[in-house]
Amino acid sequence: MTMMKPTTSRRLLLGGLALALLGALAFVALRTGPLAPVKVQVTKVTKGQVTPEIFGIGQVEARRSWLVGPTVAGRVLGVQVDVGQAVQPGQALAEMDPVDLDQRLAALDASLARAQSTQQAAGAQVADAQARRALAAANLKRNEDLAQQAFISAGALEARSQEVASANAGLQAAQANLGGTAQDLSRLRAERAALAQQRGNLKLVAPAAAVVTARDAEAGTTVVAGQAVLRLVDPASLWVKLRVDQGRSAGLAPGLVARIALRSRPGEVFDGRVVRVEALADAVTEERLAMVAFDALPAGVSVGEMAEVTLALPPTAEHLLLPNAAVQQQEGQTGVWRLLDGTLAFAPVTLGVQGLDGTVQVLKGLNEGDTVVLYSQGALKPDARISVVEQLVPAGGAK
Repeated sequence: MTMMKPTTSRRLLLGGLALALLGALAFVALRTGPLAPVKVQVTKVTKGQVTPEIFGIGQVEARRSWLVGPTVAGRVLGVQVDVGQAVQPGQALAEMDPVDLDQRLAALDASLARAQSTQQAAGAQVADAQARRALAAANLKRNEDLAQQAFISAGALEARSQEVASANAGLQAAQANLGGTAQDLSRLRAERAALAQQRGNLKLVAPAAAVVTARDAEAGTTVVAGQAVLRLVDPASLWVKLRVDQGRSAGLAPGLVARIALRSRPGEVFDGRVVRVEALADAVTEERLAMVAFDALPAGVSVGEMAEVTLALPPTAEHLLLPNAAVQQQEGQTGVWRLLDGTLAFAPVTLGVQGLDGTVQVLKGLNEGDTVVLYSQGALKPDARISVVEQLVPAGGAK
């Protein structure tokens, strides 16, 4: 019996090891390497309804608010209320320095008193002029009787007639003076009323039941006409100014039911309703604006607080449905990877309404029961080798 040479045995052993290594590399390449099939998770196309929703971010604002300030420039004399304080209609909030208004009112009062005295004097002059005219008329009457009897000359009668004319002119002048004094009194009363109105406007009062939200000026501050000294809001008129992306605002209309989540109340949802859709959109942020009112105003909500609002739209008719995650873009087309008889192919689709839960309508391109790729471990291409799994595991995760 012949023995194999050690050199031949070593060569056979090395060859066997090389073949085993090549087989292992091929196995690894086909299972986990670049030649391995792509793991995918699939889903079925079903029929159903989509309840579309509109989502947006808003800010709590007051429907009714006031900026309380003076109507003329002046210096703040004092502020009687503080931020957060509730005020009632007509309550004094602040006062402006009157400067010389009180002295001007006193001067007008003196002018009114003098005008009233002048009016009394003018009335007395009218009475005197009326008495003079009556006397002159009586004298003229007597002289006319005497002239008819030829007891006096024609010149004496003319003198009496001239006395009556002078008395009439004097009466008209006295009556004109009396009318002038009445006009002076009216003017002075109007001036005093205007000055008193200015004096009253120096007291800043609450226009309605409200809460003070800001003190923009303190005692000693000089403010111009119309500048706010205090800011007030009606706490019962709070609503949410909602901003919605214009591309996702289809169906936005008054009356939509809203779910409002305040940043200060995590986990709580408040019911509301869209009461107004603004006609003017924000061209800079490309958003539409809507006002959402609370059905029941939450206690302690703050003006300026951020809120997340979800609006429910009416459900759509029954149609083919697909998870939005399955939709892909391939060479400028929107579609899905459809698995048909074990073959992978890209199927262009036409989509409809999408819900916030990730479900989207398929209007064209698929049939009920079609199998499509929901998630894939890598990029896909037509006729690619795939391996269907129940659920994809992230890289480095547990099997």
